[in-house]
Amino acid sequence: METKQIIPFEATHPGILIKDELDARTDINQKELAKRMGVKASFLNEIIKGKRPLTADIAILLEKILEIPAAYWMKFQSQYEIDKARQKEKSLRRIKNIELWDLIKKYVPVNYFKKNNYLTNSIEDDISIIKSIYSINTIDDLVTIFTKNKFAFYRKSDKLKIDEKNMLAWSSLANYEAQRKKVNTFNPAHINSLCIELNKIFFENNNTIEKTRVLLAQYGIKFITINKLDKTPIDGYSFWSDNNPAIALTLRHNRIDNFAFTLFHEIGHIVLHLINNKAIEFFDLLNDDTVNTYEKEANKFAQEKIIPRKVWNNIIHHHLPVNDDEIIKLGKLHGINPAILLGRISYETKNYAFKTKIDKQLK
Repeated sequence: METKQIIPFEATHPGILIKDELDARTDINQKELAKRMGVKASFLNEIIKGKRPLTADIAILLEKILEIPAAYWMKFQSQYEIDKARQKEKSLRRIKNIELWDLIKKYVPVNYFKKNNYLTNSIEDDISIIKSIYSINTIDDLVTIFTKNKFAFYRKSDKLKIDEKNMLAWSSLANYEAQRKKVNTFNPAHINSLCIELNKIFFENNNTIEKTRVLLAQYGIKFITINKLDKTPIDGYSFWSDNNPAIALTLRHNRIDNFAFTLFHEIGHIVLHLINNKAIEFFDLLNDDTVNTYEKEANKFAQEKIIPRKVWNNIIHHHLPVNDDEIIKLGKLHGINPAILLGRISYETKNYAFKTKIDKQLK
């Protein structure tokens, strides 16, 4: 096991040991020692004050006069020089780290990482943490991936205000957290069972996030929630992490219907797209109007897994318009959280001003 090197705050010159020795003796003082050594008192005084090195010749003279081995004096002189060199190296490293940190701040929202307890009070440690989060070897690599991926990962939308620095931080953090998770082996044949169990969790809506995390891990899907950043309008993100699919969500709405739909949407991407191409990734952007075929397929998957088509068609043809009591009754009948039913009805009828007392909060 490697022992961490301890660098003293101040290097100890062997001259101070000469002074301590003279202070402890009554038979000789500094002036007498200089005389017996054959050197000027000012010369010895400069050694004692650390202004001159203690050479081998001086060490031998001290050995003869004070009867303390020359090797003892040279050992301290050598250690002094080593400590001074390490202090210089440490100082240079500190300056370099400050320069690196100034560069990092241009590409990384450091206050966000600090607020969310990823960073410490040590610049050197924080640089290593940033390298781990962004999966880079050098800070130059950070500049490269920022330039390369400034727009590459994200679907363009003129209506969205996007901060590229924050977007890269969010996706990097999602990948970093996914790398740290261990889950069971993923089997796409078990997706239907997973969806059934998820709907039970959503119906109960009690400790929902943690229960979802545990269940997804059992089915081999890594699940991460990432705190939102400014101008980072990501609701969900699905990607492949090592040997498992992964889903990251931003809980910006804190509503059970939004949570359920976004999660199922990302599961749809996994089942329909990612298992056939593990190199791609999908970002579900808030209010994004550039819906392509992949997104339509994931939307359809989510809608039908949350509310089966047969159930929804029955509601459309026999129960509209509805009130709170009927929505609650239908929810209990089909094992669907009333807030999820209400959200789908509002979406399909374009009636978002529906007056209701149904609790939509994610719990």
